[in-house]
Amino acid sequence: MAVYLIYSFALAVALALYLPFYAFRMKVLKKDRVHLRERLALGMEKRPKGRDAVWIHAVSVGEVLSLQHLIRELKQRHPEWDIVFSTLTHTGIKVAREKLKEADRVFFVPLDFRWVLRRVFRAIHPGVLVLAESEFWPNLLGEAADQGLKILLINGRISAHTFKVYSDIRPIARKILGTVDRFLVQTDEDREKLERLGIAPGKLEVAGNLKSEVRLPVFSEGELWDFKRSLGLEGGEKIVVAGSTRKGEEERLIRAFAEARKRRPDLRFVVAPRHVERAGDVEKAALWTGFTIARRTRTRPDARWDVLILDTIGELARVYAISDAAFVGGSLVDWGGHNILEPAFYGRPVFFGPHMQNFARLADSFIRAEAARVVRTDTELAEMFLLEDVDALGRMGERARAHLASLGGATERTIRAIEWAMGKSGPVHDQGGLR
Repeated sequence: MAVYLIYSFALAVALALYLPFYAFRMKVLKKDRVHLRERLALGMEKRPKGRDAVWIHAVSVGEVLSLQHLIRELKQRHPEWDIVFSTLTHTGIKVAREKLKEADRVFFVPLDFRWVLRRVFRAIHPGVLVLAESEFWPNLLGEAADQGLKILLINGRISAHTFKVYSDIRPIARKILGTVDRFLVQTDEDREKLERLGIAPGKLEVAGNLKSEVRLPVFSEGELWDFKRSLGLEGGEKIVVAGSTRKGEEERLIRAFAEARKRRPDLRFVVAPRHVERAGDVEKAALWTGFTIARRTRTRPDARWDVLILDTIGELARVYAISDAAFVGGSLVDWGGHNILEPAFYGRPVFFGPHMQNFARLADSFIRAEAARVVRTDTELAEMFLLEDVDALGRMGERARAHLASLGGATERTIRAIEWAMGKSGPVHDQGGLR
C-alpha cells in the first residue's frame, strides 16, 4: 500500500536527520542514551524455540503499571508461556524491569521499519501481539498480520483528539486498525468511536479498565510509621498529596496550600510532578512562600519540611497511603487528568480539577458514588487543603475504596481474549464482543 511506503520513507528521513543530533547529544552533551542499537534490534538475543510466547507492548510508565496484575495472573495461569514485554520510553523500561518480575524479557519497542521488525519476530517468534490502550504502529501491525499472528488491543481507549485525527484520515485509519483481530476497550464510548471509524462490531468488546484492578502493596501501621519517620514526619501532621502534577498546576496548588496553612499549622504538602526532572521548577515555584522546601532524595529523619517534592519513581503509592487527602494532577490544566485509582485503593478522599477527559467515565462514576470531588477555583483548592470535615472525608475515602472494588472483571476478560488468540479457547459472541 502506498501509504505504508510514504510512512516508512518519512520515518527513514526523520531518522537520518536525527542521527547527527544523536551523535552530538552523546559525545558533547553527554545526555542519556536513546539505545539506538536496541531500537534497531541489532544483536537481539533469540528466544529458545519450543515454548509459546505472548508479546505485550505498552507505551510508557502508566500503561506498564496498569498491566502488572494482568501479567502476574497470565503467568500464573500459563507458566508454559514466555511473556516478552516492550515499551517506548526510558522510564517505561526502568519501571517494567523493576515491576514486571513475571515478564521473561523486557526490551525497547523497535523502530517501526519492516526490516527491523522482521529481526524482532525472528528473535522472539511470538504467538500473539498484544497492544495496550492506543499503540497503533502501522508497520508493526502490518508485519504481525503478515506473520499470521493474532493482534489484540487491550484496555483500549480512543481519546477525542485521536478520534478526530483518525476521522480525518478515515480510509487510512480503517486499513491500519483493520489488522487488529479483537479490540477490548474500556467504555461504551470507546466502542462507539471505533464503530464510527468502520470497525466491525463483532471485533469489539467493552471489557472495562485494567487500571481499575490495581494491586498495590498493603502496608502495616508499623511500616507506614517507619516511612513517615524516614520523611522527617513526627506523626501528628495532616498531609495532602498532589500526584502526577503538570506545569501550570503546582503554582495554584502551592498558593492554596499557603492560604490553608494560615489556619492549619499542622498541614504539610507533598507534590509529585508527573516527570521528576521538573522537580527543580517545582522547587522554584514554592520558594516565595518562605516555607521549608525539601526534595525526597535529600530528606533525613531529623529534617523538617512544609512542602516535600517527590523526585523519586515508585514511591507515590506509599505517599498516598500516609496521606489525609489526594489531588490527582493533569486536571487543573487542559491535559486530561491522570489515574485516580491509587489513592482510592488506600481509601483516601480523591480530588481533581475539571479537565479529566482522559478518564471521563471513570471520574464521573466516582463523582456519582460520592467518592471523589471536583475542585475548580482557588477557593475550592484551599478548602481541600483545610480538611475541615474529617468524618465526611473519611466516609468519602471509604466510598472511594468500595467503588474501586466494584469495578473488577477486566483482567479476566483480557486473559480469556489472549487465550483465544493463542488458540487455547474459543470466543463466545455476545453483543458484539468476547465473553
